[in-house]
Amino acid sequence: MAQGVADTEMIRRQNRLLVLDALRRHGPLSRSQVATLTGLSNATLTAIAADLVGDGVVAELTEAQVGAKARGRPAVQLVHNRSAGFVLLIELDVNRCRMSLLDYGGVLIDRVESGVGPTLFSEVEPATWFIERIGHMIGRNTDIGNTLHGVSISVQGILDENGHGLTWSPIPHLGGHDIVTAIRNRLGLAARLFKRGRLMADGMRWLDPAVAKSSIATVYIGSTIGMGMTLPTDSSPNAGLATEFGHMIHTPGGAQCRCGARGCIEAYAADYAILRSAYSVPEHATPASAVPPADFQHIIARARQGDRAAQRAFAAAGNAIGHGISRLISIVEIDKLILLGPNTAAHDLMETAIAEGAAASLMGRMRGLPPIQLVPDAGEPIYRGLMMKTLTEIDKAFADRTSLPTARRSAE
Repeated sequence: MAQGVADTEMIRRQNRLLVLDALRRHGPLSRSQVATLTGLSNATLTAIAADLVGDGVVAELTEAQVGAKARGRPAVQLVHNRSAGFVLLIELDVNRCRMSLLDYGGVLIDRVESGVGPTLFSEVEPATWFIERIGHMIGRNTDIGNTLHGVSISVQGILDENGHGLTWSPIPHLGGHDIVTAIRNRLGLAARLFKRGRLMADGMRWLDPAVAKSSIATVYIGSTIGMGMTLPTDSSPNAGLATEFGHMIHTPGGAQCRCGARGCIEAYAADYAILRSAYSVPEHATPASAVPPADFQHIIARARQGDRAAQRAFAAAGNAIGHGISRLISIVEIDKLILLGPNTAAHDLMETAIAEGAAASLMGRMRGLPPIQLVPDAGEPIYRGLMMKTLTEIDKAFADRTSLPTARRSAE
């Protein structure tokens, strides 16, 4: 008897999650549309929908609310109940921090941006800084009450074993601190850290359904070099990989990288590496802490005008990226390669060298370079990946009824 009850409850949870996932992927849907997408019978879907509406997780929109025009009885569509709660997303990189407050429907409520300098985390402990910024956002939005379901943070670097901090980051002084535990203890909020490279790959899947069944690799080229990868079997929110692509050795003992090693791909392909090479600065010189966008654009202009030093700098960058890709496709079959970030503006100056570098290995010559897509602004994929990972985790909790909206909990 107990086993039968447990099985019934498990099926109920699975069905609830199927409905929430369909709404998350496709937006407002009628009951018949949800039934078609999920394969649930109309009777089961009716019961599950009533359950979710009663729990305050899903809301009903009439035809007039969704802007449809038809005669007869108004159509009703199901949608995530925006008032079910809020989430806070924090995107941190070497230059800036962006904090976004969203409701359960994924609608942006508030956003704050601030600069990040190289000495910031030597002056204030990272956990303290995050806690202050989170407190500031909560103070700006007092009406959210106790309905903030958690904080998700996008970071650059290598996460520690339990994912509570970083063992290393290109953001100076960020590594070696337990950020997650401090936020939980001080604010009582669940917090999660995500590697930016993995978010890029996951975000591209949400933004471009055409790659849903493809193996894709996303390579960021800008102030750093990073990579994320997802495969067709990566269906869970925690799937996918983020590798230290930029810190694979390209030339042993070669150019100085910001990570402290010599000869990394990044030491040839990041903006500071291209700057250094274009101005004939020795390879062992300390990398610049930041490269103003105008300066990088000037190097691009020089190369297109025939400046040999600038052209060699971009060729060296493309060669390093290409050799990294050749190693990647020697291990994994990649259907599509997506280059993201500001340095894609110079893709035409690196294109030939990337192809030549990729063809340096046996599998590179046999498989060839995967089709390349350029995405100049990596911000949207990162943001979308972070948002969807966070909201789908809440969908799971609501499907399990372990974290129902406040209004429902108080009524029970």
